[in-house]
Amino acid sequence: MRLLKTMDLGRCEYEKTLVIQFDALEKRQRDEIEDTLILVEHPPVITLGSNAMKSNVIASETFLNEQGICLFQTNRGGDVTYHGPGQLVGYPIVDIRSNKIGIKSFVRNIEEVFIQLLKNEFGIQAERISKHTGVWVGNEKIVAIGLVVKKGVTMHGFAFNINTNLQHFDWIIPCGITDKGVTSLEKITGIRGDVAFVKKLVIAYFSHVFDYGEGR
Repeated sequence: MRLLKTMDLGRCEYEKTLVIQFDALEKRQRDEIEDTLILVEHPPVITLGSNAMKSNVIASETFLNEQGICLFQTNRGGDVTYHGPGQLVGYPIVDIRSNKIGIKSFVRNIEEVFIQLLKNEFGIQAERISKHTGVWVGNEKIVAIGLVVKKGVTMHGFAFNINTNLQHFDWIIPCGITDKGVTSLEKITGIRGDVAFVKKLVIAYFSHVFDYGEGR
């Protein structure tokens, strides 16, 4: 059975995590490490994907500077998004070529991780919608997904809102989508979720859906 290595960075700055991602990506491309799931919470940061429009950042540069918020242009797919405390970010460094899974199926599997997790553990009916990537509860996104594949290996990944400060999403038009909102586990349940506990659930469901052995 394939094994999944997990790397828990706790709370780590986006730029530092990106360096760790690239290091893991290169090692996986050389088959020096197993498939790896990096888990992290970031200090508040706004990232722009390869298809991002700068106009989707609503807040002024002056305001963001005053708040200590950095903007990062990244090589992932998608538009603009926000990361911050209370949001569990996962970066799967996975050799999809060797695993014989296409990128569309890989994304659908990530969505399935959270659809199953939210239903089984919290009784929340989450779903995909045909037009937009991610996991949705009604008209609001709870998990954002943005990936890139380099020499058959994925990087970047998903962002799961657990007890994220949703007001910070007012600084942007999330993913460039104007007619939908964002939500969190805390907003839906009324209970402040334990990130450490949810992290264990994510590892378990990720391992199950992608058919890995126990994460370690």
